[in-house]
Amino acid sequence: MIEAAMLWNEPNNMSHWDFEIDPDWSRFARMVNLAADAIKSEKPNLTRVLGGISPIDPRFIARMDAECVLHHVDVVAVHGFPLDWNHWTIHEWPDKLDEIRTVTSLPRWVSEVGVSTFGAEEVQEWGLKRSAELLVGRAERIHWYSLFDLPRAWPATTRHREAEGSSYYRHFYMGLVREDGTPKLALKHFHDFTPELGICQWFHFEDHRLDDGVRWLRDLGVRHLRTGLSWADWLRPNAEAWFDRQMRALDSFDVTLTFCFTPESEGVRPHYTSPPREPQRFADFCAQMVRRYVD
Repeated sequence: MIEAAMLWNEPNNMSHWDFEIDPDWSRFARMVNLAADAIKSEKPNLTRVLGGISPIDPRFIARMDAECVLHHVDVVAVHGFPLDWNHWTIHEWPDKLDEIRTVTSLPRWVSEVGVSTFGAEEVQEWGLKRSAELLVGRAERIHWYSLFDLPRAWPATTRHREAEGSSYYRHFYMGLVREDGTPKLALKHFHDFTPELGICQWFHFEDHRLDDGVRWLRDLGVRHLRTGLSWADWLRPNAEAWFDRQMRALDSFDVTLTFCFTPESEGVRPHYTSPPREPQRFADFCAQMVRRYVD
């Protein structure tokens, strides 16, 4: 079932939102407020989550409060990767959650936490255990990122790609399962932390890994799953059939469904990070998706 709708992904990260067009996030705030209201009109009891932030920045949450966003959502979410991308240590996780507590009383979810095997699988193995120790009991939802490695033939969703150096290539090694379908060292421990630990797994358009993903999630005892439906994908041929297939396959999990990514035809600029020219159009997409897939 769908337990929550998340509005956008890492809006304070330039790989997912165009700061040049919207330097003060006022366009983003208006879009989220409209979408949150549209979702509430369709499904009043559905939890609405502000898209997980990366970096963890209480100033951004305060900015959203000033734009009334925190009055339109039920939860704020954060993402953290201290062993790969963040400039803080893994042991600071409780402090990072407390920083958000200083600016909002809303529940805090960790909608992405993970460790890559870019350097060594043993790092991920230790990082999984330590992350669980630090986060279980401190956040109502925790989604480990991710189940699968990103196939090397696919581009990672980040703006500067190879220019980011090793930071870019770490995107391809975040999974518990390698591209060839074999498990990594950390996978044998994951069952120790379910169902408290969920998983965030993005399934790409017509993703060949969907059925294998469902089997792995069930074997691991995962209850809470975070995934997404891309507004940009909704305008592609066969989108309705793919979205229906994906949501049927995931029906046995408690799903946080993320709505994000602007179609080229809808953006101020023709790019998935662009604010839409008409934010109501994103709200309409969100309403249509919850009407179609919730309950």
